[in-house]
Amino acid sequence: MNHIALLLLILAGLLGGCERPPAPDTPPRAAEPTPSSAATPAKVASGDASLKGYGPLQLGIGAEQLRTLWPGELQGDVVADGGCYYLSPAGEGDARPFFMIEGNRFVRYDLRSSAAPAPGGGTVGMELAQLQALYPHADAPQPHKYVAGGKVLRVPAAEGGAGVLVIELDADGKASAWRVGLPPQVDYVEGCG
Repeated sequence: MNHIALLLLILAGLLGGCERPPAPDTPPRAAEPTPSSAATPAKVASGDASLKGYGPLQLGIGAEQLRTLWPGELQGDVVADGGCYYLSPAGEGDARPFFMIEGNRFVRYDLRSSAAPAPGGGTVGMELAQLQALYPHADAPQPHKYVAGGKVLRVPAAEGGAGVLVIELDADGKASAWRVGLPPQVDYVEGCG
């Protein structure tokens, strides 16, 4: 029995050494890229905000698909029971979007920076009259639930899509934040609160 084991070891050694090096004129193969949790933050253009989603992310996709499609690292505390939580791109400062997940689906994204225009061109800092000129099909402004003198401007998709733009205005009548999402989540004033 020792002779069989020895023969198998010799045979395995011979077979293991049979790999041939590439021919001299064949370039070496590049190493396969490996996923990294410390990936470079994705830079998504300001025009990537739409009433259908953000960049490669379409409203309504599953949470795992969102993680797969986003071209960089996402951070946030995941809620396992299908509850509401936010994910955001790592290291992008105040101009980064915050993606709301509820029921394991991407249902909304929020922005609070003037660096990123909303679908249709509205930005943080614009006055109500400017926003109404950009969005003539917007619903009538409603009082803000928490900001005394503040307003909320709700803009449904002009083409009849499911996405809705909601712009919050402060007491001075200037846009302070905006979000896009599917009802009812786009109308949550407290976010996931």
